[in-house]
Amino acid sequence: MPHVEQDIKLDFKDVLIRPKRSTLKSRSEVDLCREYVFRNSGAKYYGVPIMTANMDTTGTFEMARALAKHAMFTAVHKHYSAQEWQSFAANSDPEVLEHCAVSAGTGDLERLVQILKAVPQLRFICLDVANGYSENFVAFVRKVRDLFPEHTILAGNVVTGEMVEQLILSGADVIKVGIGPGSVCTTRKKTGVGYPQLSAVLECADAAHGLGGHIISDGGCVNPGDVAKAFGAGADFVMAGGLFAGHDESAGEVIERNGKKYKLFYGMSSRTAMDRHAGGVAEYRASEGKTIEIPYRGPVERTVLDILGGVRSACTYVGASKLKELSRRTTFIRVSMQTNEVFAAHNKDD
Repeated sequence: MPHVEQDIKLDFKDVLIRPKRSTLKSRSEVDLCREYVFRNSGAKYYGVPIMTANMDTTGTFEMARALAKHAMFTAVHKHYSAQEWQSFAANSDPEVLEHCAVSAGTGDLERLVQILKAVPQLRFICLDVANGYSENFVAFVRKVRDLFPEHTILAGNVVTGEMVEQLILSGADVIKVGIGPGSVCTTRKKTGVGYPQLSAVLECADAAHGLGGHIISDGGCVNPGDVAKAFGAGADFVMAGGLFAGHDESAGEVIERNGKKYKLFYGMSSRTAMDRHAGGVAEYRASEGKTIEIPYRGPVERTVLDILGGVRSACTYVGASKLKELSRRTTFIRVSMQTNEVFAAHNKDD
């Protein structure tokens, strides 16, 4: 018989962070950098652990250069060639590559090898599939670990502790957590599969940290407050797509309509993505993403400062002088409403 879990599972929208006594005088006192040593690669990381998703429209070389200025991370999408990577590396400061991961799916091993041979400075590999529960994917993680024992491997996506443990024990260092929370993901509608993101992060972080591993909260952040909640729940990194979409550094041309400017933003399992990279949607599957026109937002710098400022402010509200203290000082309270939306349609600075 099917089993129904009775425990309540929560999303970012279901909670707020309770403020606590603080001795901090200013947001400027908060240190957002983290230092990690990864379980399987043994490599070290130092930077601001906020990253853009490895989507066509956000995981671009241009985005990587912009985010690296703030020591933030970019999971670069998997559709760049080895030659394009080589050109990017030759024309970028060395620290940019320190904050980049090359992405690959289970069918991209040959291209991955070519890129890492062409750009040996790359130290991060993002192994990304929609369904991280596949035994084929676990075997792929093991194979990549055998080929690249000193590279740090990000792998996912999953949403439960036992699969986090399986991937870590198979060679992954950082597990991507999230199925269906993304703004342009329709997996939950098409398949009925998913897990509320806050609870997924809480449970997966506990499982990963017990083995000396790390996790990425991937998807579901619609504002800087959600990024803070993900860190408060125990995420080591927070990955976002929609927050970084629509900027100059995002891929795609600017579309003008009725005097307003837009850029395309689409899920990597959408019909748009599959038409572009796979010759269309195969008969045996469904599109699990949507395509939207997002208002053009100019340079990403303003958005970056907004996100960083929001997380710093969250730290001051709970008395965390460093980002690594945030989860230890976070108490979540369940709510039925987060914000007063009476003038939401009139707000030009949200």
